[in-house]
Amino acid sequence: MTASLDASATAIDGLIILTLPVHADARGWFKENWQREKMAPLGLGDFTPVQHNVSFNAAPGTTRGIHAEPWDKYVSVASGSVFGAWVDLRKGPGFGTVVTARLGPGSAVFVPRGVGNAFQTLEKDTAYTYLVNDHWSAAAQSRYTYLNLADETVGIDWPIDLAEAEVSAADRTHPRLNDVTPMAGRDVVVLGAGGQIGRALRKILPAARFVGRNEVNLADPAAVARLDVDGVGTIINAAAFTNVDAAESETGRRTAWAVNAAAVAILAGIATRHQLTLVHLSSDYVFDGTVAEHHEQEALSPLGVYGQTKAAGDLAASGAPRHYIVRTSWVVGDGGNFVRTMASLADRAVAPRVVDDQFGRLSFSDDLAAGIVHLLDSGATYGTYNLTNTGPVRSWAQIAADVYRARGADPALVTPVSTEDYVAQHGTDIATAPRPRHSALSTAKLEATGFTPRPADAALRAYLADDTTG
Repeated sequence: MTASLDASATAIDGLIILTLPVHADARGWFKENWQREKMAPLGLGDFTPVQHNVSFNAAPGTTRGIHAEPWDKYVSVASGSVFGAWVDLRKGPGFGTVVTARLGPGSAVFVPRGVGNAFQTLEKDTAYTYLVNDHWSAAAQSRYTYLNLADETVGIDWPIDLAEAEVSAADRTHPRLNDVTPMAGRDVVVLGAGGQIGRALRKILPAARFVGRNEVNLADPAAVARLDVDGVGTIINAAAFTNVDAAESETGRRTAWAVNAAAVAILAGIATRHQLTLVHLSSDYVFDGTVAEHHEQEALSPLGVYGQTKAAGDLAASGAPRHYIVRTSWVVGDGGNFVRTMASLADRAVAPRVVDDQFGRLSFSDDLAAGIVHLLDSGATYGTYNLTNTGPVRSWAQIAADVYRARGADPALVTPVSTEDYVAQHGTDIATAPRPRHSALSTAKLEATGFTPRPADAALRAYLADDTTG
């Protein structure tokens, strides 16, 4: 009674049947029922069980199910044998697909969230065990999806007729397939709903839960810790304290650290405990700007308080096993931003003085949102990704001239000045938080996953062509 550890895919996406080595002798047998290091590469991924349940069944013919639960499940047999049946009850093209198999001590099955699980015992005193990666609760049970064991559409060929089987009254009365509401995917929660990236995400993730500062104040650790993640699979943190100059003040410093660092650490803890994916928006300000183009592996070297808090947030977010740190720069979207300011000045023929010794690429919020969704949908390897628009690196003054040109104004109205001259001109009217001179981010790692953002010049023209801009 021995075999090598093996795994087989099935007709249901994500449902995996494993063959377990069972070592038998005169005393009985032994097996490694769950061994994370060996089983994760077989398709179980980062399944992290938190609860172990055992169903003991005295008589042959005991039949339980069909229940689809809002967590993943790893089922096996400790004694006896069963006829197992699984039905895909998730929303999508696989809805209603059926897989059956006989299981003994040498078999186990990984059952993904939303796949209905059922079994019928074939021997007396059968012990059926299962590991799950979330804790049972009454609230969780309210999200179960049930299917009738005798549904004619799926047509499961039970070895023992259900009329003679031991079945609970509830399991005999569940709805048929035509009356089942498919289980939807896990929710996405977006923090920073009112920001430029949050607004862009709303366009392509309309079913997501968008949370603004009035609902969860990220400067309040207790409020962050109370974030409702019931039924959630992904948290996108698009919120931040972004006033670079105000962060240098005493009050601003405290708020920046609370929002950009402490809150992210709490979110990472929530993501870890509940096996969620955390997407965290980062910034070019985590670098000192001494190299022309920054790569993901570059050591963090922030100059000012804002950059320091964002760097700390990156380190906190990286503690979540399932994380995407999305590093961007010079964001332009629906809201106040540099491009809109320049467009307004151009329309009034105002002649601005604009810094010409800070260099980077614009990041349009629609492209940022699309890139974030790509990372989630493609199953890209967790980690840090730079995400900006592509193309030539520009200074702020060059971008301002491009905006003037696109608005039909004379680009010569834009006067390039150094950062030092700009600060000297404004004197005490503005703060002087240090800024990186070079903010361009390489997008090669992101492009290797199959997503290439638009060229910044083309995105700028499209943005300015929008009648609502200005």
